[in-house]
Amino acid sequence: MIYLDHNATTPADPRVVKKMLPYFSEKYGNPSSVHSFGQEARAAIEEARHHIATLMHCHEKEIIFTSGGTEANNLAIRGTLEATKKKGRHLVTSSIEHHAVLNVFKRLEKEGYEVTFLPVNSDGRIEIQTLAEALRPDTVLVSVMTANNESGVMEPIEEIGFLLHERGILFHTDAVQAVGKIPLDCSSLPIDLLSASAHKFGGPKGAGFVYCRKNIRINPQIVGGHHEKGRRAGTENVPCIIGMGKAAEIAHQEINKEVFRIGALRDKLEEGILKSIPEVRIVSKNVLRLYNTSLVLVKYVEGEAMLLNLDFEGIEVSSGSACTSGSLEPSHVLLACGYPHEDAHGSIRFSLGKTNTEEEINTVLEVFPRVVEKLRKMSPFKAQSLT
Repeated sequence: MIYLDHNATTPADPRVVKKMLPYFSEKYGNPSSVHSFGQEARAAIEEARHHIATLMHCHEKEIIFTSGGTEANNLAIRGTLEATKKKGRHLVTSSIEHHAVLNVFKRLEKEGYEVTFLPVNSDGRIEIQTLAEALRPDTVLVSVMTANNESGVMEPIEEIGFLLHERGILFHTDAVQAVGKIPLDCSSLPIDLLSASAHKFGGPKGAGFVYCRKNIRINPQIVGGHHEKGRRAGTENVPCIIGMGKAAEIAHQEINKEVFRIGALRDKLEEGILKSIPEVRIVSKNVLRLYNTSLVLVKYVEGEAMLLNLDFEGIEVSSGSACTSGSLEPSHVLLACGYPHEDAHGSIRFSLGKTNTEEEINTVLEVFPRVVEKLRKMSPFKAQSLT
């Protein structure tokens, strides 16, 4: 199997698994217990918090553990709005956010908030002037992702943050695809809230975190006990939090190690596809993107058909984002960038990671053109284009 779907999930690093295993059976204490067995688990959780804070260049008290990126987004957005609801009812987000953010804002609209969904340019980036014109005296929060999960395009979060802080507006960024892949310094970046998920950077599924800047009020969305200093109730998922901490420690040590190798493999893949397959396009090829991500548009072929045929050949990729795979709807990201429906339907995403090799890329470049050629021969779109 050649796995090229690392933006959907990454394999847990063996060092992460080794660190987690004792906490399933040998060290199973409840971290809220005051006896030594419980406090052993508590100490391990705080060690994980330390590693995450080190990776993010922030204070340990600014890290709140969650069950993953979706809960992190809900807590960051809804939690701060509940704490600041008297200050205004206008919110801003982008039209290309992950559904874990978009659907939060759609729910908030039904609850009486007014939401502006910002358009993006043809490269999928927010224009600062467009954002500035959307802001109002009653704007209380803006949420813009750090990097897009489908295209890999990086948003200008530093510029956005400075603009918002000049106007006293809270800034949240969904950094699920960026944490552990690129350096992020919360001590200097003008962001108030950030969401992350462990399984996107070599950790386990079922763990995530919110970075919440000191002095930002946040109301819990899960109520019960006083866990996480009253900000997120529920007995902590000790093994997964410990695994996330180990993944953060590894990322901090190795974050620059694989950038050039994986980036070179991604570039080789793109160059090979452009040379061997006619009428294809790499989305946002010439703008700042995550070094591991390539979103390819192939004319006259359905993305789902390419995915299934590549899967049959032992090559695992994605058609759009993982959370919408299986849907017949075209990518909302590509539609927001101005691509027509028929082009958006023909998208395939390659996302590389530590496990990938040059030999695997060579295999993909041998198989993928053959798959496209076969599907185009059967394609009604191709037939129509020739008549």
